[in-house]
Amino acid sequence: MSEPRTEAQRERLTLPELQQRYPRVPGYLSACTAGLPAVATTAALRAFVDDWSTGALDPKRISAQVEACRELFAHLVGVASDRVAIGSQASQLASVVATAVPDGGEVLCVAGDFASLTHPFEQLRSRGVRVRYAELEHLAAAIDARTSLVAWSHVQSATGAVSDATAIAAAARSVGALTCVDLTQAVGWLPVDASAFDVTICHAYKWLSAPRGSAFMTVRAGVDAAFTPLAAGWYSADDPWSSCYAGHTPLAADAGRFDLSPAWPVVAGTVAALETISSIELREVHDHAVGLANSARRVLGLAPGDSAIVTWPDRDGSDLAALTGAGIVASGRAGNARIAFHLWNTDDDVARLRSALGRSAG
Repeated sequence: MSEPRTEAQRERLTLPELQQRYPRVPGYLSACTAGLPAVATTAALRAFVDDWSTGALDPKRISAQVEACRELFAHLVGVASDRVAIGSQASQLASVVATAVPDGGEVLCVAGDFASLTHPFEQLRSRGVRVRYAELEHLAAAIDARTSLVAWSHVQSATGAVSDATAIAAAARSVGALTCVDLTQAVGWLPVDASAFDVTICHAYKWLSAPRGSAFMTVRAGVDAAFTPLAAGWYSADDPWSSCYAGHTPLAADAGRFDLSPAWPVVAGTVAALETISSIELREVHDHAVGLANSARRVLGLAPGDSAIVTWPDRDGSDLAALTGAGIVASGRAGNARIAFHLWNTDDDVARLRSALGRSAG
């Protein structure tokens, strides 16, 4: 396994150059379900298995790769690396956030948001916590003095809608409510400044194209003490290797206190995935992906949008069936057909969509 590269050593690629680092899978329109692995990611995963099978695993070397993941993700979302915690699932990280909600408090969420974000807060009923839901476009206006925490996905899984995160965060600050933003459907195509929120959560297997089992949480400096590290273990210390046994289990001074012991088989692949996506400015990926998405919207007779995810009503699943029959990888969510465009997609994918649905632009 190769050593992770520093920021100074990392290549800067054009979009066509970066596209060459990913497999070309014609008709793959499903980054919102799972990203395609970069060639380097696939190689790193295979190298891990080779090392494992020959007894050559080095746990301390894997720990160094974990720190590389932390630094790479921090760079992608605009925070210091000591503000990033390592996890495995979005729901596990949201459960940590739930510990900050006071007895009798209120959590405000988006109607129809993804369950991994909302479900942990629903489990607080025994403490008198109420979960209230509002439509995404009315979320900022729904925040009031009762609200203890606002939790929402910046980009909605079922619809692809992008939130007005600035307005929501400002409304929350005005009443002293904490903010928790799920960036799973955003980071990788949409530039995001995680420092604008108290907490962000991101599972990296979608738009970041990491292996499933790598997740990240950012925690704003000054609010760490509001959260209880429910899954604290040997990896929750500043020096995990000196904190393996009971009797000396201090918490890290920074966001590392919320770390989960890393899933070794996915770490090297995650380093490779984050290094690859970090070799280009996300604004270039955004413009490419949204441009293709808007071409698809023209084919579908939809108004232009600001999201790389395109959805439209498909209650009987006939459009999804037509896409699948034409070799297009798409998905269906909440009565919608759903497609997504990422850096590896091209105009040929839009043409394939047009042919599959028998529609023409305009």
